[in-house]
Amino acid sequence: MLNRTVDDYENKILADYAMRSCYSRGRKYKEKEHPYRSCYQRDRDRIIHSAAFRRLEYKTQVFVIHEGDYYRTRLTHTLEVSQIARTIAIALRLNVDLVEAIALAHDLGHTPFGHSGEEVLNELMHRYGGFNHNFQSLRVVDVLEERYPDFPGLNLTWEVREGILKHSSAFDKAGYLEELCPEESPTLETQVVDLADEIAYDNHDLDDGLTSGLISEDDLKRIKLWRDTHKKITNQYNRLTTLERKYLIIRQLIDLQVTDLINNTLKNIKDMRIKNYTDVKKNKERIVSFSQNMLEMRKPLRDFLMRNLYSNYRVIRMSNKAKHFIRELFKSYVNNPLILPLHIQRRIRRDGLYRVVCDYIAGMTDRFAQDEYKKLFDPYEKV
Repeated sequence: MLNRTVDDYENKILADYAMRSCYSRGRKYKEKEHPYRSCYQRDRDRIIHSAAFRRLEYKTQVFVIHEGDYYRTRLTHTLEVSQIARTIAIALRLNVDLVEAIALAHDLGHTPFGHSGEEVLNELMHRYGGFNHNFQSLRVVDVLEERYPDFPGLNLTWEVREGILKHSSAFDKAGYLEELCPEESPTLETQVVDLADEIAYDNHDLDDGLTSGLISEDDLKRIKLWRDTHKKITNQYNRLTTLERKYLIIRQLIDLQVTDLINNTLKNIKDMRIKNYTDVKKNKERIVSFSQNMLEMRKPLRDFLMRNLYSNYRVIRMSNKAKHFIRELFKSYVNNPLILPLHIQRRIRRDGLYRVVCDYIAGMTDRFAQDEYKKLFDPYEKV
């Protein structure tokens, strides 16, 4: 039984359509709950203290770490998603602890070198179940984290695990697992994280792209959303440095999208007659969404990033190098499992060679993968 203070607090603060701790479907392995933290607060804390969370600091968002210290990593991206998602959740009176736990866990299964790492691992694993970073994030919290003597993984609540698996965006495909009720829609808290993720990477990849010089403000002036925001900021301030102008424009772009998302979601809740969290689970449409006008304004900007940043020859070169690293590491480990660390070798009997190798590589940071490549293939490098 949860501490009465937690129940009282959630009943006072949360909307009826929010997910309350007392309604949780629980954990896979029974545990006594904490006397003054909700189950979702405990999940959040377990995620933050996990090794997989710390490794996100050295995993690529768009630019590989050695390209420069300014650029986002998978960890800073995760923190930005969490901050945006919290803001939206508070405005909608949703369960902020659940939102934060899902946001902080949503990329735990990401490979080194960003989406190029995921693509090549999926290719290498196509005969052995494939690779999807939502499934891998769930595998991390269910199995791979080894912190507790009483159960494998972190033993997170059903709702956080559902949020991890059903996370979806332009770059993320929701997973299917019978025990997490694929026929049900995800909670509003999960839906908020999905779109906070999109807001974060669109605008912060834009920031990193401008800083890198791969895209320019002159190119962006063809995009109405950028052009209108640029005009508003320059009219408001007379003398701005290039850095100040970029920061203010991107801040304004985030604010515009967050505000539209909140207002349109409140309208959807009313129009769809969403009264409680069970209505959310039964509703087949996404309730948390942008207005049609915002969707139309965002599309040219997102198309621009796809053509001019993600497909830039320098990013493609980084991607090709990354795929080469991972292919060669994978091939070497599979051909000779004895070169794997002993604690990794011990998992082979339980999980199979290919899955164990996949887990090991997926858990690597960019730097570790590069160092491992040198150790295995550079004859002058110490092993």
